[in-house]
Amino acid sequence: MKQIKLINKIAAVGTNRFDPKEYEVSTVCDNPDAIMVRSAALHDMQFPSSLKAIARCGAGVNNIPLDRCADEGIVVFNTPGANANGVKELTIAAMLLASRNIVGGINWANTLESDVEKSVEAGKSSYAGCELKGKTLGVIGLGAIGGLVANAAKNLGMTVYGCDPYITIDAAWGLSSSIRKATTYEEIFEICDYITLHVPSTKDTKNMINAGSIARMKKGVKIINLARADLACISDLKAAIEDGHVSCYVTDFPTAELINVPGVITIPHLGASTEESEDNCAVMAADELIEFLNYGNIKNSVNYPAISMPATDAHRIIILHKNIPNMISHVSSTLAKQNINIENMANRSKNEYAVTLIDTYTNVTDDVLGSMKDMEGIIRAYCVH
Repeated sequence: MKQIKLINKIAAVGTNRFDPKEYEVSTVCDNPDAIMVRSAALHDMQFPSSLKAIARCGAGVNNIPLDRCADEGIVVFNTPGANANGVKELTIAAMLLASRNIVGGINWANTLESDVEKSVEAGKSSYAGCELKGKTLGVIGLGAIGGLVANAAKNLGMTVYGCDPYITIDAAWGLSSSIRKATTYEEIFEICDYITLHVPSTKDTKNMINAGSIARMKKGVKIINLARADLACISDLKAAIEDGHVSCYVTDFPTAELINVPGVITIPHLGASTEESEDNCAVMAADELIEFLNYGNIKNSVNYPAISMPATDAHRIIILHKNIPNMISHVSSTLAKQNINIENMANRSKNEYAVTLIDTYTNVTDDVLGSMKDMEGIIRAYCVH
């Protein structure tokens, strides 16, 4: 019986994907084969030797120690695109909030105590704003979320520029032909009235919104960040808001530095907090775990390569190893010495790590697996039936 440990509350539509005859799903199991998690931090967790996979019900994985997991032979999955529509809709809402001072108007209206109708008519002009139609939007990052935002904004009558040096072919096909290509982030900074960020936090994107990049932007620019908190240097942003260069900053990541700052709208990390997003993420994460635990197939891993072989009635050996020369020949020769014939094999690598799947109709004993584990570069080897 395989064990799935839930670290956070996971939507039942996802956990119900696990066949109860084959899987035990619990919050308290001691020797889980896999973990499902949303936002809980796992960096200080000591993982049991039984753990083979972690599925993050969401796109970001900064709450998981990816390098340590890779070194321990733990495949980490995420669910790209599962919450994309929810984040897209909140991004459009954020742009409207930045344009119309809706938050300020609501807060003011709630202070009115008498002669409300007359007060509203007399005071509403203080909360006027502008429309999105006819304005220019720059979308930085054109993945699952950014692409949807770009297309939606175009349908609202905006001129949309997109920039993504790493755009995939599938993502490019999903973009409206009317989306204009910006070759650099600097081009986005210089020409857009609104800028929305949809990139992961990396050494290249961290603090990409800073005094230097802000100086390139139009005076009065509105910046939307529902992606990652550290994409923006907060001290530089606050200075730019104070001097009027940035008219509004909307973020899904409140901090003590941003609360109650004029010109800043803080949303309490609601990007993926819709029933539909949580359901979609849970289902995708569960399916990824089932496919991996049952067959060794990997899709949407952030620390190991994607790999897949059709299911058969053969024994399947799953080998997680370093991406080093002659590994396949060493594995093949080791199996040959044990009179194990390889029926089918697949191998894929990603940076310094690799995965090999081997099908055989010969019984694979613990001694065989043990001999493979002792080989240089092998991180983990086990068999599923």
